[in-house]
Amino acid sequence: MRFDTIILGAGAAGMMCAAHCGGHVLVIDHAKAPGEKIRISGGGRCNFTNMYTSPSNFLSQNPHFCKSALARYTQWDFVDLVGRHNIAWHQKTLGQLFCDESSKQIIKMLLDEMREAGAELWVQTSLRDLRKTESGFALEVERDGQRQHLTCANLVLATGGKSIPKMGATGLAYDIAGQFDMRVTDTRAALVPFTFSDGRFKDLSGVSLPARLSNDRTSFDEALLFTHRGLSGPSVLQLSSYWSEGEAIRVNLIRDLPLFDLLRTQRRSGGRKALTTELARHLPARLVDYLSKVIPMSGNLADQSDAKLTDLTETLSAWQLVPSGTEGYRTAEVTLGGIDTEDLSSKTMEAKDVPGLYAIGEAVDVTGWLGGYNFQWAWSSGHAAGVAIAAKHQPTTLYPRPRIQLRTITS
Repeated sequence: MRFDTIILGAGAAGMMCAAHCGGHVLVIDHAKAPGEKIRISGGGRCNFTNMYTSPSNFLSQNPHFCKSALARYTQWDFVDLVGRHNIAWHQKTLGQLFCDESSKQIIKMLLDEMREAGAELWVQTSLRDLRKTESGFALEVERDGQRQHLTCANLVLATGGKSIPKMGATGLAYDIAGQFDMRVTDTRAALVPFTFSDGRFKDLSGVSLPARLSNDRTSFDEALLFTHRGLSGPSVLQLSSYWSEGEAIRVNLIRDLPLFDLLRTQRRSGGRKALTTELARHLPARLVDYLSKVIPMSGNLADQSDAKLTDLTETLSAWQLVPSGTEGYRTAEVTLGGIDTEDLSSKTMEAKDVPGLYAIGEAVDVTGWLGGYNFQWAWSSGHAAGVAIAAKHQPTTLYPRPRIQLRTITS
């Protein structure tokens, strides 16, 4: 069976690309249904983009690579698409946009766009063999227990990364890239909780509060959640993308709290209160109880000098911890790293040395922050590859020479 374009992966990037390719397009995926990561995202309401999307919200060995695709298909282009399909949405904190009802609406929207473009979708289809030919690519796939041979002029790698293997995630895109001598940067789990091997926070499981998490390179001000395995919450997930194994992190538990002034004021009017009792007015009581075992905070408020209060507040604003590791790909929202952008065109997402081979979405070494940024990269990179492929199907327009009109100029 001959196709103009075959897209491996029916996720966000793959379906977006299929809607724009033109020609005879086939999307294949080994899962039972398309868009499974879309379905579970955002608590089932899909944080489909972020209104503040910019290149600065992405990590890559080449931070400039994402600029072209993001500029040519912006968050507002996708919001417009959502609006055309009458999907109601709302904004949450930090520019995050969610469906009012269900993430399934985004999947249906993409399938409708694919259908209108004439693209076919095969699910529960596995790739068994792939090779380059003079005219493109030859694939052998298994579908319904039968082997089928396919050929195409263009092949798009949209299989994502290694995150959440229980949903079928693999390193297939990296294997195919290696087959065609394309480089792959080091990959690891990102947007993932930190773990502590000693289980030190198991008694704090479920406690949350606003905090600032930082290392020597960056910081994030969002919620922190203690778990039985370690630390989670948006601030943790964000910092995990910038964390290296064995590195210390700093936790500011009193980010926006003028704790020194509050304690000193209370010392004057209620000096007989225990310091821990007063702290529990400003921080979760279970957290104060835990901290009292690792940080000096005994005695009443009247016993605390300004120097002691200063030491306490400085400690609470820069609590240093060294995670044992992360929860890994099992719970990671994305994979950091991927197909090296040096081997791709930033305009078309096509491999520089393998004509007709494209890589998009999470398979590429472009990783967004938490909050809809990775979906926007899927839309933007999928669109970039799709319109580039569509342009191949358009006949070259021969523009006639402009006519020159001669006018007599009289004085």
